[in-house]
Amino acid sequence: MEFGVNLNNREPLIAPAYTLSDLLQLAVVAEDVGFDSIWVGDSLFSKPRYEPLNLMSALSQRTSRVRIGTACLVTSTRNPLYLALEWATMDHLSNGRSILGACMGNPEVGVKREFAALGLDFADRATIFEEGLAVLRALWTEGSVNYRGKYYTYEDVAFHSGTEMAPLMPLQKPPPTWVVSNIRLTGDLDPGVASRRLERACDRVIRYGDGWMTCCRAEHPEEVVEQVAQLRTAAAKLETDFDRYVVSYQVTMNIGDSKEKAREAFGNYIGAYYPELSKAVDLSNWGPVGNPDTIVEWFMKFRQAGVDHFVCRFGDMDQFAQVERFANEILPVLRANDVEISAH
Repeated sequence: MEFGVNLNNREPLIAPAYTLSDLLQLAVVAEDVGFDSIWVGDSLFSKPRYEPLNLMSALSQRTSRVRIGTACLVTSTRNPLYLALEWATMDHLSNGRSILGACMGNPEVGVKREFAALGLDFADRATIFEEGLAVLRALWTEGSVNYRGKYYTYEDVAFHSGTEMAPLMPLQKPPPTWVVSNIRLTGDLDPGVASRRLERACDRVIRYGDGWMTCCRAEHPEEVVEQVAQLRTAAAKLETDFDRYVVSYQVTMNIGDSKEKAREAFGNYIGAYYPELSKAVDLSNWGPVGNPDTIVEWFMKFRQAGVDHFVCRFGDMDQFAQVERFANEILPVLRANDVEISAH
């Protein structure tokens, strides 16, 4: 069981006391107190924030051990050639510590406006997403791409003119890609629709990724169990070993002395951070709020459901206090519990 911190690259735009310099310093703190990874999010203009790849490059120079990832990067809105080059550069800067959490874009009005502004078909974003992932994978593993799709067609494209020693590729070949799917993000779905989406999403994770990333259904560990089972089925069909895949969950929480105070701070934070999505997702599905015992109980439920790597986002304007409290009061308990489970 591993733990990361989401550094909340939108918060400097909504919280006067949390600056971009604070964000960079929080990464150093997270590494010093024992977290395994640090993460930044992504949005164009529906939820403005500091741009993630630039931030990751800066973070790579402030830290030396933690993995650095996106939770998540909307790769379907980016040209895959430029993204492959940018990410390869950043992977070298980080000495091979990058993780791409890749998503297609949530069904929000603001996200639909982003697709429209970029001239992209939101209704077909799954196809755009999959084609982009295929192109990235080829460039990062083979050094060149030959691809013919609905949206992208390339013939023998590589970051290599013939005068360089070899194509420019990332240090990791490929950087781990954790593909996002949130099947029931905004309410109940017809079982048939949910089943079809689940099957396609799991095939996508296995075919183009190295892990599955999800969030926002914090009251439903049974859905993690369901999707892990489907992922195993997809892996068997594609003759791939599922045990090499990571199951990751981004959980938003607030640690407080009382559930009431923690929930109030949490609700205010989510409402400011996600003005549209906060109305569509029940507050309890973002993650646990309350004292450390409550938080530990939630984590162990999802660990038993199959989660390997938790991305911890703290729903509070005081990021440093939350990170330090988690590190001091919760992280040691979770690590001890995980050792005990592994021993049995």
